[in-house]
Amino acid sequence: MKLYRKVIPKIAKDIVRSLLANRAIEVEDGHRDEAELDLAAVLVEYLNAVDQVNTDASEAMQRHGFSHAMLGKVKKSIADQRKVVIGDEAEEYLVNRVIESFFNSRHIEEVFMEDNEIRKLVTTAMRKYVGVDEELDREVRGRLKNLREGTAEWEVEYGRLIDQMRSAKQA
Repeated sequence: MKLYRKVIPKIAKDIVRSLLANRAIEVEDGHRDEAELDLAAVLVEYLNAVDQVNTDASEAMQRHGFSHAMLGKVKKSIADQRKVVIGDEAEEYLVNRVIESFFNSRHIEEVFMEDNEIRKLVTTAMRKYVGVDEELDREVRGRLKNLREGTAEWEVEYGRLIDQMRSAKQA
């Protein structure tokens, strides 16, 4: 899972919008932006922890004279020590942290749905942006000028174009 810092505000906004639209949460009047910032803080905190693991792993590699082939094992070891989830389990971990943040946020008044239902909505919102760099996002949004962002049609077309353009770039 590749999460870019530049799309974190978009992820947070999309999650809150999706949950509000599905009546999964209730946000304090006039505090939607703060609720989005609370969610964004969870994602930024995670990326900061991963960056620190990467930095410390690189330093440990140099200190001990390990070959580059050992980098993954060193990262995994440091991440495990610090209880930072990386790799395939990172998405599930982040989704769980986002859900937990709903209960810790002063700006989210009530959570109405069960965790598994919220998990689906959060995962869907996050997957739209995971691995989407700023350039690709800008290009897709440029092609969707004729649609209003946030509508069902825009969401479908955004996902379709992202997949299509990712495939084209990988080919």
